[in-house]
Amino acid sequence: MASIAVCPGSFDPITNGHLDIIQRGAKIFDKIYVVILSNSSKAPLFSVDERLELIKAVTKHLPNVEVDHFNDLLVEYAKSVNANAILRGLRAVSDFEYEMQITSMNRVLDQDLETFFMMTNSQYSFLSSSIVKEVAKYNANISDLVPKEVEIALKKKYQNS
Repeated sequence: MASIAVCPGSFDPITNGHLDIIQRGAKIFDKIYVVILSNSSKAPLFSVDERLELIKAVTKHLPNVEVDHFNDLLVEYAKSVNANAILRGLRAVSDFEYEMQITSMNRVLDQDLETFFMMTNSQYSFLSSSIVKEVAKYNANISDLVPKEVEIALKKKYQNS
């Protein structure tokens, strides 16, 4: 049986921390679906189409990674692609509590879907899309925080606002 994982997130935008988890996960799972899930509590800077293109651009070197989006429950998306795992990155202990609640609910909805937590590389433990956007808004150097394609896209977004 192939190991298929779903790596969900808002990815607004994708950071080097996200990419680190995806690349390391791609060595473990036969296939990874990086999936943009709608989060009604967030107002995204980038449209879903823009995020899809950015993620595709920065993961094109990973043949077993596919990029998609979904507007329903994560467990429903996982079923639709025959995934048997969810891959989540953890930055700090504070992430774990939130992720544990989500994982517990996902287990109620689908007992066969396992969640795997991967610790983010320590150099990215502080990194979030929100922090990147805040720093980029003030034209600070973000070249160590995001892939080049994302850095360019952020600069364009904030030049036009």
